[in-house]
This record gives sequence, structure tokens and C-alpha cells, in this order.
Amino acid sequence: MSTPGDIIIDIADGIATLCLANPARRNAISTAMWKKIGAFAGDVAVRQDVRVVIIRGDGETMFSAGADISDFATARSGEGNARAYDDLVEDTCKAIEAIPQPTIGMIFGGCMGAGSSVAASCDLRVAADDAFFAVPAAKLGLGYDPRGIARFIRVFGAGATRQVLFTADRLPAARAYVLGAVHFIMPKNEVEAGANELAQKIAGNAPLTIKAAKAAIRALSTDNSDLMAEAEQFYAAADASADYAEGRRAFAEKRPPRFTGA
Repeated sequence: MSTPGDIIIDIADGIATLCLANPARRNAISTAMWKKIGAFAGDVAVRQDVRVVIIRGDGETMFSAGADISDFATARSGEGNARAYDDLVEDTCKAIEAIPQPTIGMIFGGCMGAGSSVAASCDLRVAADDAFFAVPAAKLGLGYDPRGIARFIRVFGAGATRQVLFTADRLPAARAYVLGAVHFIMPKNEVEAGANELAQKIAGNAPLTIKAAKAAIRALSTDNSDLMAEAEQFYAAADASADYAEGRRAFAEKRPPRFTGA
């Protein structure tokens, strides 16, 4: 399906899919891949033809084993390099969070370390019933970035974050579903269809309404006044949009609306 150590991007029918493609290393994310993911996030954010983004791993056995440890001897050696590497990971995760369209993590198998951070940066997560999350930093003697820990707390809650970080044990998708961190859980052979069905449902709704809602959720969950000001602007734009007029007409005419994002 892929060339090792890269990302694959597919865009069709309003849905952009980014695939973490490093199967020889269980889809571990190299330095080059982190940079490409960040560039993708910036590019897709301004595309009018994309209404939903899906992030997945190559194949159906592993979402991602996390950061590619083979990079660490050079990219993360010494205090200065370690901080720069962690900044790259954090900036990439923030870029995913900042994508204005809804993002869906399609999770097969293991979702480990920085791979869990990527999944946690998505708005929604669809997981196979045998999938799991894990952060093995305590088995490596590796300091874990507090900014990444804050992200886990927002998504998984403080209790589960303590358990995962202190024990380095797996958090099964079924437990994550109970915690609300996984939104849909299903047999492995249904995950791809389920994630795409969810994406299509979202893509059929009014994009300006969703953009405003996502901006408000981000602002409220991070207590960011700048994001809240932006959310207010998006909210006003949705109310003044042609899509809102189309929605009212479609309701009156008892037909599906045809939203254009204008």
C-alpha cells in the first residue's frame, strides 16, 4: 500500500485521508513525517473542497507505534535536541487540532506514545474493538512532554492518564470508549466503513456551522480568549450565510439541503 517512512494523502468526495505509512516500523512517525503531517494540516485547512479529515495508519494492525525511536540518537540526543524534537511533535499535534474541518482518527491495533498524541489531537475517534492506547515512556526512562500530558488529560481524563503513564500498560479501546475518548467502537472489519460513513454524514452537514462549533469547542476547552473571539466571528458568519438560507428553504420544501460553504 505504501512506501516506508512517508505519509499518503487521498482526497475524494470532500474527505481528505492522511495515512501514516511506515509499516516496516509499525507506522512509527519519523522526523520527516512529523514535518509532512504539519504541512498537510496547514494545506488542508484552507481547502474549500475538504469538509472532513481522516487520519489512520497503514494497514489494519497498527495505528502508530509512536515516534520513530531510530531518530532519537540524533534528533533527540541532548537537552537542546530533545526539546526541539518535542516542540516539533507538539507543533504538529497543535496543527492537527487547528484544522477547521472535523478530524477523525481511524484506529486499528496499537496507538502508542506520540501516536496516541496524534489520535488525541483528532476531534473524533473510531476504533476497532481490539485496539489500544499506550504510552511506554516509563519503560524507556524518557521524559514525557507536559503539553502532551495536558492533551491526554483533556481527552482521556486525569485518572486514565495517571494509569497509562505510571504503569506504561495498555488502555483498551473498550475502556477508552467508556471514558468518552473513543466515540465509536466496532469489529475490525467494520472500522473503515464506519469511519467513512461518519465522515460522509458530517460532510453532508453545513460546513460553516461545523466550523463555528469546532472553534467554540476548542476555545472553551482551552480557555483561550483569542480562539473565542474567532469562534464568535465564525458563529456570526454562519448566521449570515447563504447556507443558512438554503437550510431554511430545504426544510420548508421538505428536501435535503445542498450546502456549499458560502
